[in-house]
Amino acid sequence: MSGKDFGPAQAPARIAYGDDAERRRGAPSTQVSDALDEVLAARAAQVGRAALEVVDVGAGTGGFAVRLAKLGHHVTVVDPSPDALAAARWRAAELGVTLTVVQGEASEVAGLVGDGAADLVVCHNVLEYVDSPAAAMAAIARVLRPGGTVSVLAANVVAAVLQRALAGRYEEARRLLTSNAGDPSVPVPAPAAPVPAPAAPPARVGLTDHRRFTLAGLTALIEGAGLRAGDAHGVRIFAGLLPGVGADPATADALRDLEAAAAGYPALRDIAARLHIFGHR
Repeated sequence: MSGKDFGPAQAPARIAYGDDAERRRGAPSTQVSDALDEVLAARAAQVGRAALEVVDVGAGTGGFAVRLAKLGHHVTVVDPSPDALAAARWRAAELGVTLTVVQGEASEVAGLVGDGAADLVVCHNVLEYVDSPAAAMAAIARVLRPGGTVSVLAANVVAAVLQRALAGRYEEARRLLTSNAGDPSVPVPAPAAPVPAPAAPPARVGLTDHRRFTLAGLTALIEGAGLRAGDAHGVRIFAGLLPGVGADPATADALRDLEAAAAGYPALRDIAARLHIFGHR
């Protein structure tokens, strides 16, 4: 793999793939981290190596990457933003671990780190923002070694519709439901140009400019890249629907346990704020 090993640095000013995505990346979800640990343990037993090769695509400030490096794995982070890479560098230095950093887009990852370079690829909260999710997933598939796994985490269009409907924003929910935001084959539409007419065009208040997916859409992306779709779970099922839920420390543990228990139930998983699914080579 090409790149640079990062040591101490100053904290960066900004992050990649949008502030909204980065806030969600903040602290690694315990639920997602536990699932990754299981995949890594199985892979380590399969290949007879405790230290695995991991590539984090669109790593942002490196929350997952640093955690995996601290567990002893060799981690390469790929991100288009030099500021995001500096953030990962700073975080790694804080915890005394080393990351290899490479600047580039998700669709370029195979050329940047090499075919068959990784036992695990982390692709969390990235497909919403790339130019072509299909191209990004195809590049990721090339990076995986035989028996390797990609971990995909993405925003769920069903949850976004429910959130707006529960808040009484029915027209917004309808527009989101009937838009192409959940279709991975369609690029994110550019904002419409102002129309020189007496009346302004209808506003899209509250709708963001990133994609959202259904589980079927994510599965199709994975399988379209020649991978086998694996286990899928919902992340933030109840916390995503009920603003403020879990803020009370006395109930936070109970909510976490409920989320973990509900994550694999299809009817509940499919309304989670985010969908987590593995793809296997």
